[in-house]
Amino acid sequence: MKLKRSTCAVALIAGLAGAIPALTVPAPAWAYVFTQVRIEGNERIEPETILSFANIMRGTEVSAGEVNDALQRIQNSGLFETVSVTPQGNTLVIRVKEWPTINQVSFEGNNRIKDEQLDEIAQSEPRRVYSPAQAERDASNMAQAYSSQGRLAARVTPRIIPRAGNRVDLVFEIREGDVTEIERIGFTGNRAFSDRRLRNVLETKQAGILRRFIQSDTYSPERLALDENLLTEFYRSQGFADFKVQGVAPELARERDAYFVTYAIEEGPRYRFGRIDTVSEIPGVDAAPFQAQNRVRSGSYYTPEMIDVTIRRMETIALEQGLDFVSIEPRVTRNPRNQTLDLTFALTRGARVFVERIDIEGNTTTLDEVIRRQFQTVEGDPFNPREIRNSAERIRALGYFADAQVETRQGSSPEQVIVDVNVEEQPTGSLEFGASYGASSGVGLNIGLSQRNFLGRGQELAASISTTKGSRSGSFTFAEPFFLGRDLRFSFSGWYRETDQDNAKYNTRSAGLQTGVEFPISKSSRLDLHYKLSKDTLFDVDPITYDEEDGEYDGSSPILVREEGSEWTSAVGYRYSYDSRRVGLNPRTATKLSFTQDFAGLGGDVKSVTSLLSAGVESTAWRPNITLRGEFEAGAIHMLDDQSSRVIDRFNGQRVRGFETNGIGPRDLEAPNEDALGGNYFWVARAEAQFPVGLPEEYGVSGGIFADVGSIWGLQDTAGANGVEVDDSMNVRAAVGLSIFWTTPIGPLRMNFAKAVAKEDYDETQAFDLTLSTKF
Repeated sequence: MKLKRSTCAVALIAGLAGAIPALTVPAPAWAYVFTQVRIEGNERIEPETILSFANIMRGTEVSAGEVNDALQRIQNSGLFETVSVTPQGNTLVIRVKEWPTINQVSFEGNNRIKDEQLDEIAQSEPRRVYSPAQAERDASNMAQAYSSQGRLAARVTPRIIPRAGNRVDLVFEIREGDVTEIERIGFTGNRAFSDRRLRNVLETKQAGILRRFIQSDTYSPERLALDENLLTEFYRSQGFADFKVQGVAPELARERDAYFVTYAIEEGPRYRFGRIDTVSEIPGVDAAPFQAQNRVRSGSYYTPEMIDVTIRRMETIALEQGLDFVSIEPRVTRNPRNQTLDLTFALTRGARVFVERIDIEGNTTTLDEVIRRQFQTVEGDPFNPREIRNSAERIRALGYFADAQVETRQGSSPEQVIVDVNVEEQPTGSLEFGASYGASSGVGLNIGLSQRNFLGRGQELAASISTTKGSRSGSFTFAEPFFLGRDLRFSFSGWYRETDQDNAKYNTRSAGLQTGVEFPISKSSRLDLHYKLSKDTLFDVDPITYDEEDGEYDGSSPILVREEGSEWTSAVGYRYSYDSRRVGLNPRTATKLSFTQDFAGLGGDVKSVTSLLSAGVESTAWRPNITLRGEFEAGAIHMLDDQSSRVIDRFNGQRVRGFETNGIGPRDLEAPNEDALGGNYFWVARAEAQFPVGLPEEYGVSGGIFADVGSIWGLQDTAGANGVEVDDSMNVRAAVGLSIFWTTPIGPLRMNFAKAVAKEDYDETQAFDLTLSTKF
């Protein structure tokens, strides 16, 4: 039998009703004098405890009102189901019925939230006195937890089941209900952009056909404030400087299973930049170098982003010139008549404020020094708000913390500030079991173990094993990003790779070690010095033979037969890299460049110089929702001391999309296997555009078009089968195609549909490929 809460309430009212007649007095002036107090009905609660609640002294005159107050104090203690206080002559009789003790707390009907999570929410616990008020509060808190998941129709009801010994089981009966989705998001007052375009700006999404997999279509009041900011930022980035969100009206459907959200907005006029000036209000500081950093163009639409970019560039010039306490103040003058904004960048002298200290809290695993080295500002330096914000971004970019807040407060004097860093640790290690697929490599399995913050020192440790059709590999890497307490990255890695006729009629094996250091040589560029030692083996190369059973010749090119065997390669090298994103002064366009050279011959069997060049650009400057990319790669192997390169060292692979691995380059067509031989040189140029395809943004699907052109060529040994020279000319290949990008829980996937438009008759093409999409 379950004792309902209403039964408890009836018992409480009855108890009070029983007490009221006992408290009735003939006249207000009547007073009681009790020489003794008798307590009845208590089992666990000590009489002294009850007397302390009553607070009535023996031998002292007590009014009827004071007796009633004693009743209320005992009742409000929450320890008793019913209480009565009855004067009987000179004796005050207090009768109580204690609330039962909770035997156990359980949950029924919950599926979306586990028992362990609900148990943390509930304050009612076993072996404590049952309190109906606390049980109701627990039920309300649980319903709120469901509400935060978008289940506004969830209902939680506390029930009690009596047990022997004045004990009860407390059961929370839960009806979770369905997710309360956002059925429609609408806008009023928008003229420049359609509802569909504005929906893509918001973090909250409208329910669609994939609603079971999209969590952002559930209603969350906390997300509305973020959406207002996103909407405001979008409009202002498009020139609407006076844009306002007048109100947001979420309307709950009668069935409580859906919301209809309407944004009332005021766009205002669209402004263009008018006159752009830079002035210096600091004696002795010339404005000309700062004006040269201006990226705001007169006549272009107003955007806060370009103003911020210009301010950052000007602040960088101030730091380079050693100018402290310089503030770049943008002054905007509106011209409503012609809808222009005149902008003046004023160099002013800011307040002389210094950094007193940097306090770090919340890092239970990560060492203080790992966080502190993200600051280019140290104690005693002039306070630069932008540099502090940049430091906060660098801390977040580490990926060690679920949350990282960097704030400032006044120090011991008005001229000093204290920088407070509060972080929340998150797991930085992972153990991965996965599968992969490639059109040429087939299905593969991989196991990976990685730790990005080893021992809390910011060190990187990773190991992986993978296998696909025709290949097996394993690797490990250790890196210390701040070697010897400096911005000096030390790395050590090893690998083992083996291929088994991977689109070829021979096998390869490679094992090696590499170590090196990398350090900055400017704000945007770094230099890597490294050493590599490897043993590379080419084996299972079959010479040309006649198969009497098939009546056909089998075997590989004589060039490969001559290259079969193992060789040691000992090489030192360097790699120069440039990436404009390291400074981030142009958020719409990113450029990167790298040049690598390895010099083999420091011991070992191979003597060569290998050079690689890579350059790329990515931009959204043309249109924010369209990304344009261009890349160029080239490489050359120059053998020394009259040595010849081997296929295991030469360039091959899928350099040009639309062709198989080892699908292009010099090929011995006279050999029965028609082996691809690779080349000593290659170049490839790629261009592509990525754009939305009309599906809701939350589906994570976008499209692209691409065009690749390139070539692999060049051999020292061209004497192929039957004495025929292999054609190792630079024959150009080209392909065009379509791509589908899909962001999935297992990673960003890319599907390429390609068509080779320039190729040789012997090339091996590939019309479809599915890969993990790589970032620029």
